[in-house]
Amino acid sequence: AARMFLRLLSDVRWQAANPKWRRSTCSRRSTSSTAEPHSIPLPAQAQVVICGGGIMGTSVAYHLSKMGWKDIVLLEQGRLAAGTTRFCAGIVSTARHVSIELKMADYSNKLYQQLEQETGVNTGYVKTGSISLAQTQDRLISLKRIASSLSVMGIPCEIITPKQVAKLHPLINIHDLVGAMYVPEDALVSSANVSLALATAASRNGVQIHERTSVSHVSIQKGCVAGVETDRGQIQCQYFVNCAGQWAYELGHSGEEPVNIPLHACEHFYLLTHPLKEPLASNLPTVVDPDGRIYIRNWQGGILSGGFEKNPKPLFTEGRNQLEIQHLQEDWDHFEPLLSALLRRMPGLEALQIMQLVNCPESFTPDMRCIMGESPTVRGYFVLAGMNSAGISYGGGAGKYLAEWMVNGYPSENVWPLDLKRFGSLQSSRTFLRHRVMEVMPLMCDLKVPRWDFQTGRQLRTSPLYDRLDAQGARWMEKHGFERVKYFVPPGKDLLDLDQSKTFYKPDWFDIVGSEVKCCKEAVCVIDMSSFTKFEISSTGDQALESLQYLFSNDLDVPVGHVVHTGMLNEKGGYENDCSIARLSKRSFFMISPTDQQVHCWAWLKNRLPDDSNLTMEDVTWKYTALNLIGPRAVDVLSELSYAPITPDHFPSLFCKEMSVGYANGIRVMSITHTGEPGFMLYIPIEYALHVYNEVMNMGQKYGIRNAGYYALRSLRIEKFFAFWGQDLDAFTTPMECGREFQVKLEKGMQFVGQEALMEQKQNGVYKRFTMFILEDHDTDMDLWPWWGEPIFRNGRYVGKTTSSAYSYTLERHVCLGFVHHFDEKTGEELVVTTDFINQGEYEIDIAGQRFQAKAKLYPFSSLFTQRRRKDEVELSGYQRE
Repeated sequence: AARMFLRLLSDVRWQAANPKWRRSTCSRRSTSSTAEPHSIPLPAQAQVVICGGGIMGTSVAYHLSKMGWKDIVLLEQGRLAAGTTRFCAGIVSTARHVSIELKMADYSNKLYQQLEQETGVNTGYVKTGSISLAQTQDRLISLKRIASSLSVMGIPCEIITPKQVAKLHPLINIHDLVGAMYVPEDALVSSANVSLALATAASRNGVQIHERTSVSHVSIQKGCVAGVETDRGQIQCQYFVNCAGQWAYELGHSGEEPVNIPLHACEHFYLLTHPLKEPLASNLPTVVDPDGRIYIRNWQGGILSGGFEKNPKPLFTEGRNQLEIQHLQEDWDHFEPLLSALLRRMPGLEALQIMQLVNCPESFTPDMRCIMGESPTVRGYFVLAGMNSAGISYGGGAGKYLAEWMVNGYPSENVWPLDLKRFGSLQSSRTFLRHRVMEVMPLMCDLKVPRWDFQTGRQLRTSPLYDRLDAQGARWMEKHGFERVKYFVPPGKDLLDLDQSKTFYKPDWFDIVGSEVKCCKEAVCVIDMSSFTKFEISSTGDQALESLQYLFSNDLDVPVGHVVHTGMLNEKGGYENDCSIARLSKRSFFMISPTDQQVHCWAWLKNRLPDDSNLTMEDVTWKYTALNLIGPRAVDVLSELSYAPITPDHFPSLFCKEMSVGYANGIRVMSITHTGEPGFMLYIPIEYALHVYNEVMNMGQKYGIRNAGYYALRSLRIEKFFAFWGQDLDAFTTPMECGREFQVKLEKGMQFVGQEALMEQKQNGVYKRFTMFILEDHDTDMDLWPWWGEPIFRNGRYVGKTTSSAYSYTLERHVCLGFVHHFDEKTGEELVVTTDFINQGEYEIDIAGQRFQAKAKLYPFSSLFTQRRRKDEVELSGYQRE
């Protein structure tokens, strides 16, 4: 019976429904791909070639054909759905932390529900619901945060008591539970059958499907996909989609131009039992016990139960290949902790007869999020892989978004958290991936408290000052592989206690960051910001200026030495990047972007800059150490070190000049701090970094200088209402929606990308507005903290979510930033958001199901930053625009 489950039960039915496909496939009797004839030859050319016939490949083919693309070939090296898809547990769950993953899972659930009716293929869809258990209060808080997101998405869910758990699932032991989350519309499916149903529909829409056909490599011409080489000949194509699952990494590296797809397989175990004496009902809810690291679902009247152990076993690090995934070896010793957890949760299973322990490979990525999108190095090469054991939940939605991306040039939602370009080449080291997935797999069940950090693959990219800062108590986090300081632990603090503090409430670093913020406002602080992406763009003539004028929204034709804040927009007016550009000379520009823009921004510019040998772009991120000198005494420190006048008359705001600092020449000094506070950014050639840092610290002693980290920076920028790309700004957010009209020059004398969309918004209004919220009835010491992603309510109705938040040590309150929408009360249609709409509402922020009153502001406070006032003296409504 187990093998029947794991084999493709609907092959016969599916072939009968698709005689055209049946003719093109080979005999099922032989297990050898080389011995089988192929009755239908491969086409010589196609618009799209998809590699991989699992849930991802068939979903992409299905959605592309639905969107009108017909000239599509899907190639599978073995049999359809015979890879990881075949072994999938079939649980469709919408309980996700990341908003885009939640949306993908919700779409998948709705798609699978109607797929059998559409195709005639039995998908095994049963709406069972799911119960996520909490053994601790922190876990329950985590579930409440997810429940808040599900509720505002219109997905039914509720937080329930242990007694309610027992009613829904009588076999569950509830003695150690503090609560649970029930999602009644979660479902079970046969994942292989879902894949076959998608293939059926795609085939009827004209997609050609060829099994037993291996792709050896992708041909590339002038940086674009030109075709694929297979063991049955070549196919010329414009687009290639790598849906090869655990083989996606190897396939990416097999081409003429390597495409880095950072994923790695681990062994994944689950147990199958014989039916109980009283077989379990088919609609019994699926149980997820993250604290026990297991999941449990009904399977043919018995149990299917697997989990994510603390000591996973990576697979195929050396790149071993095999056609179809065969059963890996059983390992009962390895599975024993999960089996013990299962028996603790369901003691009645002690006498149950075990049928089989299944061991199959699952692919995991370095950050636990799937990989989607176009390669930054090869145009037309798309990827959809690395599902972190959630392939069936994401399959429908991920295929839809990738198909939209290919057809329209962009998906219908912000998928940056999943974009392949969030990774650099450094994340594709086999050693890094092997070590990281050993950490990632246990993290699937670990509690995700705010601001947690990965521990493996660290100290990969570091500033030249790393050891100096580390010796002074720096505590580190990682961004795009780069080590960045969170804060500095003062001498005498209990370091171990601080490093292990994980909470949804007031964190242990609260006072430390507060003292760093105070120093930034009253004296001077140094923050190492070397991780920022830095490009130099230059030309022999006016090519650099003309190109940048077209690609950026602000006017860059400014005098030499000026710095311009500007957006790099797409055709819809959304932010592909938010950056600062300094004009170094008439023909040379220095561009500063967020850390995680290094790959994305490079690819965006490379694809759009003219192919002109007189125009050059260089990534100089590694050439410069960046020190942010923040505070009112920064000017004193810098003037003493440079022997140059730094007064506003000589060095106005948003100005850049090369200076000497100490003995070092060629330091690019800019009068910006990215926080709204006074100060300077110093871009220092790396060989001078240690010298300049030492000089700054020594000279700054008399001015009360100290080191600070990114947590202080975050508090400062949020209380000044500064939006950051990747947190607040994305490809679906325009300057008009976040109060940045001043960074757009609609009449700069030439067209730029996104101009038409912005002019339309200026004329017709915007459908969301970036808004600042100050929590009013929130107790910082006792209440749960907002972090990001909390629902915003206006007059009791949901209007949006927070995008970032921080405690303001100046206001002595929490500040949240987020977007407010205006939904029609009857139709749900989005309406224009006006200033009056923002100002006339009563607002609440939902933190894990508890709502706190908030005051909405469209502009930052001004006078509060020049003098400190106590909380009870602050009359929030009395402050004007800065």
